[in-house]
Amino acid sequence: MDVSTELTIVIKTIIAFLLGGVIGLDRERHGMDAGIRTYAAVCIGSALFTAIAAHLVNDVAAASRVIANIVTGIGFLGAGIIYRNGHSGSSHGLTTAATVWCTSAVGVAVGLDMYIIAVVGSASLYFLLSLHHQKWYMRWKKKMTSKYGVDKTGD
Repeated sequence: MDVSTELTIVIKTIIAFLLGGVIGLDRERHGMDAGIRTYAAVCIGSALFTAIAAHLVNDVAAASRVIANIVTGIGFLGAGIIYRNGHSGSSHGLTTAATVWCTSAVGVAVGLDMYIIAVVGSASLYFLLSLHHQKWYMRWKKKMTSKYGVDKTGD
């Protein structure tokens, strides 16, 4: 691997760090366990695995296997995040697990030079994570739960 390729991967790493950090920003501000460091690390790791695989071999099938294993690995991480409270019957960690999984997709997009997709994905995830702190959303959610039943997600 030549220096220019390595510098390209370094730039991708920095972009993944920034996008992952932005996704985790709202969680960090509100004291959640998974914040900037978690989201940035997932995004960086996904981008690095993807970029290295794409640059080492000129084989689409090999790169797709690496991406498939990223999805599997993040799935195991997500499974460890989710837990169910047997006493109250509520589940916790679903949003964190889902957004960590989606953040890995942002990293893969960066690794594959899909920067517009990565930025839009990051912005979408940040918006979703910040909904919980928007008054209009909380009013709407309260209206929906009172109309259709109790919200038991806890996340």
